[in-house]
Amino acid sequence: MKRIKNVFLSAIHQNAGKTTITLGLYKLLKEKGLRIAFMKPVGQKVVTVQRHRVDKDSYLIGEIYRCSRRFKDMSPVTVGRGFTEKYIFRPNKDILRGEIRKSFDKLSTNKDIMIVEGTGHAGVGSVIDVSNADVASMLGSKVIIVSEGGIGKSIDEIILNKALFDLRHVEILGVIVNKVLPDKYQKIKRNLSQGLKNKGIRLLGVIPLDPMLTFPTVEQMMEQLGLRLLCRQSNLKTHVKNTIVAAMEPQNVISYLKDGTLVITSGDRIDNILVSISSYLIKESKASKIAGVILTGGLLPNLKIMDLLKKSRIPVLISDGDTYSVAARIKSMTYKIEKTDKDKIAEATKLVKKYVDINAILKYL
Repeated sequence: MKRIKNVFLSAIHQNAGKTTITLGLYKLLKEKGLRIAFMKPVGQKVVTVQRHRVDKDSYLIGEIYRCSRRFKDMSPVTVGRGFTEKYIFRPNKDILRGEIRKSFDKLSTNKDIMIVEGTGHAGVGSVIDVSNADVASMLGSKVIIVSEGGIGKSIDEIILNKALFDLRHVEILGVIVNKVLPDKYQKIKRNLSQGLKNKGIRLLGVIPLDPMLTFPTVEQMMEQLGLRLLCRQSNLKTHVKNTIVAAMEPQNVISYLKDGTLVITSGDRIDNILVSISSYLIKESKASKIAGVILTGGLLPNLKIMDLLKKSRIPVLISDGDTYSVAARIKSMTYKIEKTDKDKIAEATKLVKKYVDINAILKYL
């Protein structure tokens, strides 16, 4: 297998921000004139593209950086429903690893650097014999561990993950700490820098939490919740910055109707529906309007109110669930960056450029 410089992004757990860092790292390395390829050897969340099951992160990178012709190789192993159970009774380690090796070789041809993105922590995939540590070892990768903000807990988890990579003789290039609360940034950076140095681990970057990267669009919420669209499809790309359950009296709802608020209310609460419409219409600028309304209980207001909603330009969604069940589901959901999120993609690159030591990565890679 051809050996080229390749960096493997692992994490201490899911949703630590590997994809955000990948987006920025890919673009910044490309700007340095390097020829780059990307792969996610083992994917768990997939989409179907060109009759192939493709990991969502591979799809995102392929679409953004125009390397979608290589989707099959960018996502060689996808774990669908029932895959793990079948593997346990009929293990085929050599076949899976062979697919990953073959795809890596194809992608790395005439490239300077490979970015390989793992799934979750170091041990994810062990059940099918392709854990992050297994794959990094097989590909001769150097690993960057992505952690979230914290001091003691973060270092403990980093060391725990490092132990499995050490077992597979995989070198840790360093650590990037992501989503650090701004008011604790300097303290955490100072402590982590010394704490990791004590363990012989490089700190490659500390990225502050950027709430904008966590804001879903109304459309993303509609798709994940399986809601029906009542009106205003053109504003579905509006970002949802916060949600409120409008179950109180209308005069109390008003103070919560801020920029980017998604209102969740029963379809028969005409008072709060009208307050939402009024709030949207009287705002002077587009940047200070509520994001949308979810009408719950499968209830629809009368035709006159429906007509007002359609004329208001507010995205309105319908759910058969009750108000509090819908709110609970929204609170527990996570959202991935999508190819249409141009502002988030630009922000991710900006954060990586500002807070991650790209030169150190290239030096030690």
